[in-house]
Amino acid sequence: MSELVEAGRSVVRRVLERAGRGWSKMQERRPLSYDLLESDDAYLVVFDAPGVRGEDLNVTFLDHTVEVELDRFRDFYDGYEMLFPGRGVSLSGSADLPRDANVTPEGANATLTRNGTLQVEIPKNDDARDVAVVEEGDADES
Repeated sequence: MSELVEAGRSVVRRVLERAGRGWSKMQERRPLSYDLLESDDAYLVVFDAPGVRGEDLNVTFLDHTVEVELDRFRDFYDGYEMLFPGRGVSLSGSADLPRDANVTPEGANATLTRNGTLQVEIPKNDDARDVAVVEEGDADES
């Protein structure tokens, strides 16, 4: 009877792993969710980017489109094994700014927040400086 129970567990584990990997691949094919906001001085694109570090993402601005590519990693937990690997690890998305927007990448900046969002601000003026990604630190918790 013990062999039958173990065989059943093995089948369930394989099914869960396959289903999880399929779900993960589906998630990687879907574009990242985002909000597009506008003020008098700038556009702000807020992407969902949970579980990402600053060095693991790339932000590009090309022809009125903000493109984001990110890689995230799964943490390993002592004493646990992965049954359902359902979170995608390579995610991407893009947001189109209005065609009549007078913007350039100069003066743009990106902030990766602790709550799992990436905020890309593109000013409507011509303050020239490179786009840099900044990660919120513990000093901001006041």
